[in-house]
Amino acid sequence: MRIAVIGGGNGAYAAAADLTEKGHEVRLWRRNAEALRASKVLVLKDADGERKVTIGAVSENIADAVRGAELIFLPDPAFTQLDNAKRLAPHVSDGQVVFLAPGTFGSWIMAQDVKADVAFAETGTLPWLTRKHGPTTAAITARATRLPTGVYPARKSESARKVISKVFPVEQVEDALSAALMNAGPVIHPPLILMNAGPLEHFERWDIHKEGTQPSIRRVTDALDAERIAARVALGYKAPHFPLADHYRADGDEWMYGRKVHKKLTDSNDWREPIVLGEHRYMREDVEHGLAFLVSVCEWAAVPCPVARGLLALGSAVLGKDLRHEGRTLENLGLASLSKDELKVKLQ
Repeated sequence: MRIAVIGGGNGAYAAAADLTEKGHEVRLWRRNAEALRASKVLVLKDADGERKVTIGAVSENIADAVRGAELIFLPDPAFTQLDNAKRLAPHVSDGQVVFLAPGTFGSWIMAQDVKADVAFAETGTLPWLTRKHGPTTAAITARATRLPTGVYPARKSESARKVISKVFPVEQVEDALSAALMNAGPVIHPPLILMNAGPLEHFERWDIHKEGTQPSIRRVTDALDAERIAARVALGYKAPHFPLADHYRADGDEWMYGRKVHKKLTDSNDWREPIVLGEHRYMREDVEHGLAFLVSVCEWAAVPCPVARGLLALGSAVLGKDLRHEGRTLENLGLASLSKDELKVKLQ
């Protein structure tokens, strides 16, 4: 399949290398492509070792990347979606599928600018646990085995699923809002960064998933995830709800990355990293966008969310702005005045 990968972060590099190795024709777009444009070679590291992968094309011209692509894949953070929508709008064509991983309801955001007759899909996490090792190396710790995926407009769900499932292990959910409420980032990351703020600002590097994941923090994560699931139930979305607790279990239901993956993540040491609270994507994407969105949905659906609201208030204090009013919310998207039934119709 011909795939356009949009971005230059961890997920984009993993996508370009891994999907190329799987036999797809990949064109990578990033704003600064100089380091890759000449050789088109990425180094892929995973459990099978380290090898060079030559991708199809690298371009700073987004039109060249998306022209003729069946799938346009955007693994960059939620705060890039509006800019990327404006970049893509003149160049996408009817019938293409745009896939955001994760989405944070970005499918709705992007559809307001992109007027071509395309399907926007989003899922709950990146298809890889991955980190860049230098300017041309992608290290993959684990690959997703289940990706709950929703489509906007939902009437295009089946046709979009047929395209995406050629590449990723998608499991179709009801619509884009259902998929947005599968997003793991706003559940796992806000407690980890806010409750580890002291060591994050004290130590040069700190692994929030290893030393930072302690029983008290896990209890907060479970309570926060219960609020997310309660919102899904209140809106009529069906199980499985992919409870985050399954990520930490060695048995039971398989989570998005399979079983026993948390140990792989901590053993890799790739997440022992510097995190600047005001700048890192865990704050800018998962608190400012994802957690603000979750709180707004819970309040709109009359679902109590004291943990989510409390964490959002802490994030607001850290960033010095009111994320409940300035973040990505149903109010700021112009949707809060709709009833549940009216929004579901609009999502179709």
